[in-house]
Amino acid sequence: MKKIMPALLAAAVLVTGCAREVPVYQTDVFAMDTLMTVKFSGGNETLLEQVREEIHRFEKLWDVNDEKSDIYRLNHSHGEKTAVSEETAFLTARALELSARTEGALDISIYPVLRAWGFTTGQYEVPDSRTLSELLNKVDYRQIVVDGQHRTVQVPEGMMLDPGAVAKGFTGDRLCELLRENGVSSALLNLGGNVQALGGKPDGSAWRVAVKDPQHPDEIVCTLEIRDRAVITSGSYERYFVGKDGKTYWHILDPATGYPADKGLLSVTIIGENGLECDALSTALFVMGKDGAMTYCREHPQMEAVLIDSDRRLYLTEGLLGIAEPSEGMEHTVISRQGSDGT
Repeated sequence: MKKIMPALLAAAVLVTGCAREVPVYQTDVFAMDTLMTVKFSGGNETLLEQVREEIHRFEKLWDVNDEKSDIYRLNHSHGEKTAVSEETAFLTARALELSARTEGALDISIYPVLRAWGFTTGQYEVPDSRTLSELLNKVDYRQIVVDGQHRTVQVPEGMMLDPGAVAKGFTGDRLCELLRENGVSSALLNLGGNVQALGGKPDGSAWRVAVKDPQHPDEIVCTLEIRDRAVITSGSYERYFVGKDGKTYWHILDPATGYPADKGLLSVTIIGENGLECDALSTALFVMGKDGAMTYCREHPQMEAVLIDSDRRLYLTEGLLGIAEPSEGMEHTVISRQGSDGT
């Protein structure tokens, strides 16, 4: 696989080739069950520590297994209004908004179903249809109530939240905000595959980010040149298991059926200014499937997308022309905002 992302660094280094040498800091943090790498030019060691503290603070707020976390307390609140942090109230409210915008393709109350499949515990199994039917009765984002003014969230009895589809995107947004407030104008974040860029490279050029081939994750299907953008992917290759029946089951579940979403897509990459939104939409469009995702892309020109279907065909929204470079031999189709496609 051709390397697009910079190699991981263990300590501060100096970037040369600029008008002056600029200190570059990098930290690798394992949090939210994934490796997170944050690299920025300028700043100092104190800012590096602030970045690490913020990552761990958010992890503690949303850890479903930590009895002190906001999410754990909400999931065991027995239907009572529960006081939460400002960040959790905001995260939940935005997740509900995006759930409504995608007509439930995203639903943060899917946690009990994910757990039944073993995606939260590692004890994988295919739930029987009766179990899924019972659990799906408690999956409905519309029943969750957020009071932003008083910072409370009310989750009905028996329902449980999973912020996994939005947490890393939100974290990336807040880290970029923290860095910007401290004078950093060039940074690259890789939060378990969720890439977010603050500005461009220290030399002024754009960051180059790879989109993986979902069938061959060591290879790439295209590269993107970005500045001040998030590039977030959801795919069938990320977390999956093979059942006793020999079938492959991945972790992106359709809230309507409780089964892994399987409507003609292998991966969805969303490119936009807001990481939380890109994170949520990458999941939602994967659930929608090929036809639904293409329709959504046509109707929402404020975001860009790279879709790879089950036949390994590549689809790019027209706003990516000029900044997306398909790999050699990779044919692609342009999703036009006018409603017609071209190659």
